[in-house]
Amino acid sequence: MNRKVYFLIAASMVLSLLLGAQEKKPNILFILVDDLRPAIGAYGDSVAITPNMDKLAAQGFRFEQAYSNQAVCAPSRFNLLLGSRSTSSGIYGFGQNFRDYYPDAVTLPQYFKQHGYHTESMGKVFHIGHGTYADEQSWSVPHHKELVIEYVDSASKALGFTREEALFSNQEARGLPRGFAWESPDVADDAYADGRVAQRAVDRLRELKSQPNQPFFLAVGFARPHLPFSVPEKYWALYEESKLPLPRHSVRPEGTPSYAVKYGVEIDQYVPIPERVTEAAFPDSLTRKLIHGYYAGVSYVDTQVGKVLDELSALGLDENTIVVLWGDHGYMLGDMGMWTKHVNYELANHIPLIIAAPSMVQPGTHTAQLTETVDIYPTLVELAGLPAPKVPQPLDGLSMVPVLKDPEARVRDHAYHSFPRGGRLGRAIRTDRYRMVEWKKIGQTTGTVEYELYDYQHGLREVENIAKERQDVLKALQAILARHPAPMRERGAP
Repeated sequence: MNRKVYFLIAASMVLSLLLGAQEKKPNILFILVDDLRPAIGAYGDSVAITPNMDKLAAQGFRFEQAYSNQAVCAPSRFNLLLGSRSTSSGIYGFGQNFRDYYPDAVTLPQYFKQHGYHTESMGKVFHIGHGTYADEQSWSVPHHKELVIEYVDSASKALGFTREEALFSNQEARGLPRGFAWESPDVADDAYADGRVAQRAVDRLRELKSQPNQPFFLAVGFARPHLPFSVPEKYWALYEESKLPLPRHSVRPEGTPSYAVKYGVEIDQYVPIPERVTEAAFPDSLTRKLIHGYYAGVSYVDTQVGKVLDELSALGLDENTIVVLWGDHGYMLGDMGMWTKHVNYELANHIPLIIAAPSMVQPGTHTAQLTETVDIYPTLVELAGLPAPKVPQPLDGLSMVPVLKDPEARVRDHAYHSFPRGGRLGRAIRTDRYRMVEWKKIGQTTGTVEYELYDYQHGLREVENIAKERQDVLKALQAILARHPAPMRERGAP
């Protein structure tokens, strides 16, 4: 073989390798955390001890103003996995399965599956429980389910099978006892589901590493800091309870409609919470204990996230893997006298969203671009170089890739979310400064429409409804809301 031919062949081989590297699809590691508000050091939370999520934020891109489309577990996960807002799908609650209404829908992981990816999930990804089930069409292998409600302490287990354990197992809960709101036994991480999920994720990454030509979409769902705050004692020991700050504002917003707030939903299913929760604040000792338990849960999950990310790096998979960390909705810790979620207020809807995409984003970058859960679907599709999705279900999301390239770019001028309460639907518009909530019955064309309007210039707690005083702002936000289609009636509603 002469030298010229040799060099031509060698050049051809190098070019083929380069083209192959360019065409290699990135893996997706999607980390979902239940009930996680931005209680992360990287988001400015001075209480949270979260070194692993902080590290991910330093390596990735942080969306500072990301919002859920509905502040409750099952619909918020449908919002994510379908790319559809609740007001577009008509799915606002539990006991609904989207394929009953959209049998040919293509979920986010299913879209990747259709484009040659191995898709797999473990832990809490779709909400399973309360009459809602997993979607097997989304995955290449059966979903690996784990517990959301779990007790290991002997005193807790002495209660027997509890209401919430039954509901999350799609079993009858009537007549069963309430479980404890927290426990802190001296046990290993894998005594609880999240520790086992982390280990399974590590094991699966090792197996997937052995298939270098098979791109994967791996969804890893963690249950804490969802109630009960049941995590190993060492995570409670990270915090000094007496020094944890109490809520600065513990009463409902002045001038808010009575049906817009909530007090006893979910939190009252646990001991020692009163069975009838009112607007009266809990004693400081109980409030601090619950706040302590929440942050212990956050730190426990942070450690599990770290185990998965460390293994991803140790295997060298981080160089071609897009990592997403997402909280399904925000959380209220006695703020305005309310606990958990299920309302249209800031702390119930503000979520963490971090995307680390090697060579695609500038590490440690952040943006104030308003972002919604539904935006993740088209963003990941574009990042992976897949064709723009054309799917049967409504697709409300906008790709945030322009923002990932330039944090000052703006794709949205507002975020939109909703929540039904008191027989009405509240639809919310959140701009950089204000939130407006429109309250009316779905399908209503006449009659009373009520509004809430809040100004966040001086803090992220709703203090006073200024809808009547600031008609100029109200009208501007009404015009934005008018750009959205009329909301779907709730599926199955009369």
